Amino acid sequence: MPSTKPRTCRKDFTQVAFSVVQQASGEVATPTLSIRQESGRKGGFKGGPSRAAVLTPEQRADIARVAAQSRWKKT
Repeated sequence: MPSTKPRTCRKDFTQVAFSVVQQASGEVATPTLSIRQESGRKGGFKGGPSRAAVLTPEQRADIARVAAQSRWKKT
């Protein structure tokens, strides 16, 4: 079954090496994260532990049970 993800254009070895040299020499600025990416990253780091702190042990067990069933479900 073919992948539904869009194909990305991959660089070959020489293109990657050229871009590394440009970044190291300062000819091209190093890519940085946008403000949205940074804020999403912060929320991702604290989201799971803060959610787990609010859940009761029974709720955590139910969530784990559903996750295990979907992980081991026969297709």
